[in-house]
Amino acid sequence: MRFTYTDSMIDPRFFRPLAVAAEEAGYDSFALPDSICYPEASDSKYPYTPDGNREFLAGKPFVEPLVLASYLASATERLRFTTFVLKLPMRHPVFMAKQAASLAVISDNRFGFGVGVSPWPEDFQVVDVPWEGRGRRMDECMEIVRGLTRGGFFSYKGEFYDVPSIEITPTPTEPLPLLVGGHSKPALRRAARLGDGWMHAGGDPVELGDMLARLQALRREYGREREPFEVHVISMEVFSVDGIKRLEDLGVTDAIVGFRNAYAKEQDRQTLEEKLAALRGYADGVIAKVR
Repeated sequence: MRFTYTDSMIDPRFFRPLAVAAEEAGYDSFALPDSICYPEASDSKYPYTPDGNREFLAGKPFVEPLVLASYLASATERLRFTTFVLKLPMRHPVFMAKQAASLAVISDNRFGFGVGVSPWPEDFQVVDVPWEGRGRRMDECMEIVRGLTRGGFFSYKGEFYDVPSIEITPTPTEPLPLLVGGHSKPALRRAARLGDGWMHAGGDPVELGDMLARLQALRREYGREREPFEVHVISMEVFSVDGIKRLEDLGVTDAIVGFRNAYAKEQDRQTLEEKLAALRGYADGVIAKVR
């Protein structure tokens, strides 16, 4: 099992010392969230809270994740940085391929590209990208990012994008992992068909087991069951040694660990010292005991 530390909507000055401490404590990765903007007026619902409320995001700080990953990579040597997840289909895939490849190169392959489809039409509206067809657009974006970051000349002609034969340089020396976030049936199918892994966003543990079984079935359907595949999971099981073993039995490869309720409406009031103590306490109490 690998361990990913995450915290979000926090004082941006905390990220660097948290990343350094996570590396020192034995974590494998640091997950970084993405949010483009917060609309003043909206009736959209958030899919990962029971009532769909999204007010917990109002006024919260979000540093652009690729910028943040680049900054944190320069302060660390081993820690991987994973977007959790970047809203891909409202960004142009050629630009994203260039940015992702550059980040992977300068971090020495310490970047996992977690991607997803935003649940909010406003994200698409503000960047002048149609909401309709977003799933098919997402698929094309993934195919283009993968093709361009592998190196050499690549071209693509699809429903939404027509990319002539081009090459971007430099590209990473290892394949860039594309990790798909989302709990919907299309998201699971996309992860199985196009992804190198899947990122779970929390919820009912029974549903997690069902989703993992569905992923396995879909990967067999696409003939990909023997290919490497990452499974990143948020679960209360991660807080005990026995729980970690149960997750491993389900095929989970990466446990995502956080130490506060990110859905709280109030601003984060944890001090840096409190965050560091929680991060290190978990490393001593769980990570050290399963390795």
